[in-house]
Amino acid sequence: MSARSMEGNNQVAAPTQARSASVPNTKGPDVKPRLLLMGLRRSGKSSIASVVFHKMPPNETLFLESTTRIQKDSIHSFMDFQVWDFPGQLEYFESAFDLEDIFGSLGALVWVIDAQDDYLDSVARLNRTILTVQQFYPGINIEVFIHKVDGLSDEYRTDTFQDIVQRISDELSDAGYENAPVHYYLTSIYDYSVFEAFSKVIQKLIPNLSTLENLINTLANNCGFEKTYLFDVLSKIYIASDTRPVDMACYEMCSDYIDVIVDISELYSWDHPVRKRLGDQIQEAESHVVLHDQTMIHLMEMNKYLCLVSVIRNPEAKDKRGLIDMNCRTFQDALNEVFSRSWEERSTAQVGSATANK
Repeated sequence: MSARSMEGNNQVAAPTQARSASVPNTKGPDVKPRLLLMGLRRSGKSSIASVVFHKMPPNETLFLESTTRIQKDSIHSFMDFQVWDFPGQLEYFESAFDLEDIFGSLGALVWVIDAQDDYLDSVARLNRTILTVQQFYPGINIEVFIHKVDGLSDEYRTDTFQDIVQRISDELSDAGYENAPVHYYLTSIYDYSVFEAFSKVIQKLIPNLSTLENLINTLANNCGFEKTYLFDVLSKIYIASDTRPVDMACYEMCSDYIDVIVDISELYSWDHPVRKRLGDQIQEAESHVVLHDQTMIHLMEMNKYLCLVSVIRNPEAKDKRGLIDMNCRTFQDALNEVFSRSWEERSTAQVGSATANK
């Protein structure tokens, strides 16, 4: 491993309203993709943001105070983006707010519903929000987190999920949206379901995701990997994987292994005053571990923010580390090239759009 550490009945407002001082103007070609966390009070929005993006232990979220103003976080990662946490009582359709400043940036609206509470008000407000967004900003992804399902039995969890989906779908259908682009997830901060859900949300914002998946598929097939994830180290969201079905036990194992490597790196990566380098050092962290059932977990850091974690069931894999490492390095070069081209194309498109609108 390298010495370097891994790091109600409100009127729907038109989007030309006066801009509120509490919502800054973020227009321009350098606007970051934005995740809007919305829902009623105590639905769990702030807890989700704290656990996923700030590594807060789930039990400590019990002491979080209710959000009273818009919380804006800039997440510096492989793809810089913003997370806006909206207070549940905020009426953003009032004339004090400019909908263009809230919804005008490319991104996703994540609506959190407390599955353990009476969710009828939350569903009604969500439907009003969806109708507005679809009318003025149809490019925004609508993601619904049916949250706090850890306290529900399997049967009641399924019934609650189906009831919420049916209520939303029926009202949208009555309004003329037969196939509104709304996606649903069962989530909890006490397991990995919320990370899995955010992984799916973030993946929709990544340029050329299909190209990344094809590259990972090729690597996995050539090396005999059972499952491969490309993780964001900070949040442990996976931004891409091979197209084999996701096994949550496998995902959890890979995610936990990242924590192990990060902790070890932080312990041993400090610069010793008399340490001498023995030749050229690998710039990215590499590691593998063989479990009791001969399963091997292989981790390789791709760049400052991303690492590739693979599960290999073949007992002979430990004798072919050199070949695996070589293939992963080839994948790394292709990955960085894809990302470089993707962001350049998006930046060029944004500049062109901004120029055309002047």
